[in-house]
Amino acid sequence: MSDEDKNLIEILEENIPIDIAKYITYVQSPHCGAIATFAGTTRDSFEGKTVLELRYEAYVPMAIRCIKSICSSARSSWNLHSIAVAHRLGPVPVGEMSIFIATSAVHRADALDACKFLIDEVKASVPIWKKEVYTNGEVWKENAEFLERRD
Repeated sequence: MSDEDKNLIEILEENIPIDIAKYITYVQSPHCGAIATFAGTTRDSFEGKTVLELRYEAYVPMAIRCIKSICSSARSSWNLHSIAVAHRLGPVPVGEMSIFIATSAVHRADALDACKFLIDEVKASVPIWKKEVYTNGEVWKENAEFLERRD
């Protein structure tokens, strides 16, 4: 099985929740001693404003290509067995997940470090756009990781 075959990348259409069990099951292996995960959820406030939901849009074909490239970069830095990345589109209410990442490896350091790398790179470079919807308006947001790279 090639490295690409051990990646599961999904951009989920509107109103489809993330099934974390599916992605954990995908990365599980008797060869691995570690599974690291990251779940990004919608919080209820930002800088004193009440958040109602986040709304995501994406250029899906390019987003998938970018995530595949990020997975390849992770594999070149860490010894990984499997990677799963799922990102929702459309509205994501407070308390629900918008992104889930799972990595598996023989040792925990590889799984943990790669998982952090993956979320940071997805936020910095993948064409998925986020709008925060507040009780008193809404605004398109640029991720801090993207802004750091731009500068």
